[in-house]
Order: sequence, then structure tokens, then C-alpha cells
Amino acid sequence: MEALLLGAGLLLGAYVLVYYNLVKAPPCGGIASLRGRTAVVTGANSGIGKMTALELARRGARVVLACRSRERGEAAAFDLRQVRWGEAGDGERESGNNEVIFMALDLASLASVRAFATAFLSSEPRLDILIHNAGISSCGRTHKPFNLLLRVNHIGPFLLTHLLLPRLKTCAPSRVVVVSSAAHRRGRLDFTRLDRPVVGWRQELRAYADSKLANVLFARELATQLEGTGVTCYAAHPGPVNSELFLRHVPGWLCPLLRPLAWLVLRAPRGGAQTPLYCALQEGIEPLSGRYFANCHVEEVPPAARDDRAAHRLWKASKRLAGLGPGEEAEPDEDPQPEDPGAPSSPSSPHPEELTVSEPHPSPQSSPDLSKVTRRIHVKAEPEP
Repeated sequence: MEALLLGAGLLLGAYVLVYYNLVKAPPCGGIASLRGRTAVVTGANSGIGKMTALELARRGARVVLACRSRERGEAAAFDLRQVRWGEAGDGERESGNNEVIFMALDLASLASVRAFATAFLSSEPRLDILIHNAGISSCGRTHKPFNLLLRVNHIGPFLLTHLLLPRLKTCAPSRVVVVSSAAHRRGRLDFTRLDRPVVGWRQELRAYADSKLANVLFARELATQLEGTGVTCYAAHPGPVNSELFLRHVPGWLCPLLRPLAWLVLRAPRGGAQTPLYCALQEGIEPLSGRYFANCHVEEVPPAARDDRAAHRLWKASKRLAGLGPGEEAEPDEDPQPEDPGAPSSPSSPHPEELTVSEPHPSPQSSPDLSKVTRRIHVKAEPEP
């Protein structure tokens, strides 16, 4: 009996050490009030994205949930508007933020990305924070004539960023956060077959890692392209998270076995949202634009993820795959023209008529400065390979 108790104690102690050192996420601080600012969070109907949107709404931001499913996106927006906040014991509770809205976005469809950008730019005067949270880890039963993982995880966000960039620049200082993964360390981009269809689980694992590497390189090159504009960007690793992405493609018979294990050793979605929120809200990290963050601090990346030549090559390949023309970067507001509000909407198109809120939109002049930097952060140089 004593041996069993001792073994149980050792296991419990080991779990506590693992939990507090590897699993538990540090809380995000940053700007306390976001009133007068607008944020877009993709894939915000559940998991990390929903918790990210919740925190932004709690701080007073106008939050656009950009989701593929209208039913789930509208339900998430309704939930977030109903949430009430307040410090326990103080007897005061604020009402939920009514400026949480849904707009349809399917990152697998470039037409849907363009339609979302058109609807957003025609209805929203501000964009201060753009968080690319949506992603997939498997193609499931979907068969496309292109690399679906790269399309959803990288090409779609790449195109959306380009189309919304003029608004981000107008509202500068502003930020772009790309949710990546530690899986980028296994990625190896093959530019001769970037967009080839993915077949089989082995290819899916490789394609997922490649798409996460593309996220890190995209943030790096975007920072270079936007230097001096007031728009900064970051790649963020949420950590090991117990979310739908983890169990979405697991066989049904295996889920009951994995759920208790996932609950024990993986972060809750709220914990997974902390690093993306840190990148979006933390003051003083502007000099670290283009870097990769994990557990709310900068983390070094392998040589493949800091290869500037590969990042620039990926940039050019991504423009081609996204269908960006030579002049579109300068004037994306002109392409395409806003849809006729009276025309019927397709399931994958945004719906501008749903953007009505109880208060008028904030003006670009109403927002306090996001980039008050009291000191420049000196970062230790990354080691050469």
C-alpha cells in the first residue's frame, strides 16, 4: 500500500511539474481598453478563436467574427454579446459588448476572401487588429484540385491581408497576428509542388507542417515589406491546446479515450489564446515585428524558418497562387466592387446587412495610439546555422 501511495504521489508531482511548466499558459496583459478599435478574428466560432474574440470584446473592441459556417458564426457572436463581465465580489457587472458581429469567410475559396474584404471595407471604417486564427489540420473527406491545407492555412490569409492592408495602414499603428504552430519545425517547403493536392495521412502531416512554416515565413517577410508603415506583424504559437482542431479528424471510437487525456495534458482554448492576444495587445513589442512568439515571449526558430530568401520566394509564389495582379497591392479597395445589397447572397459570401450595431462606428481619429514605446527591446541575435 505504501508503495502504491508513493507511486501515486510521484505521478501527481510529475503531473504538477509538467502542467505548470509546459501546459499552463501565462496570462496576457497588454492594453486594457480597446474602445474605438476594430478587430477581425478568423475562425472565431469556437476554440482559440472564440476565446481570443471574447477577450478583445471584453476590452471594448468592435470584433468581427470571420467564419465559414453562418449558423455557428452567428451563434458565437450571440454568445459573446450575452457574456457579462465584472470583478468577483465588487457587485458591479458590465453588460456584454454589443459590437460583436459575424461575417462569412471561407478561406478555401479565394472568391469568398475577396467578397469578405469588399464587404468589410465598404462597411467598416477601421481595422486595428487582424488575427489569422482559422486553420485545418487535415483535408478530411474533401477533395480539391489544389493543396487545401496550404490554401486555408496560408494562401487565404495571405490574400486577405493584402486586400485589407490599406485599411490597416490608414489606422496605423495596427497589427497582424498569424497563428502558427511548433509543427513549423518539421516543415520543408518544396516550391515545385506547393499547390499539389494532398492525398493520404502522411502527406497531410507533411502539408500541415509546411503550411505552418509558411505562416512563420509570411510574418517575417510581411514585417520587411511593411517596415516604416506603422503596421507590425507576428507569428504566434498557441501551445498544445485541447480544441476542435485536435479531435476533428480522430476516429469516433478513439475520441472517448483521448478526451480525458487531452483534458489532462493540453491547454484549454482560453490558455491557447494568450500568446495571440499578447502579440495583438502587448505594448513595446513593435521592434520585434516579424518574429515568432510562444508562451508570450519571443522564441528562436530553426534556419528554415528564418531564411529570408525562402520567405521572399514564398511571397512571390503566394501572390501567384492567390491570383494577385501587379497593381492590386497598391489599390486593393478597388477589387472587387461591393455587391448589390438587394442581390441574394451565396452561403460563402459575407452579408453586409448583418453589420448593424447599436452604436455608430468609431472614427479613425477616436483611437488612442497603440504604439507608445517607452524603450526599445534589444533582442539577442539568432544563432547562425
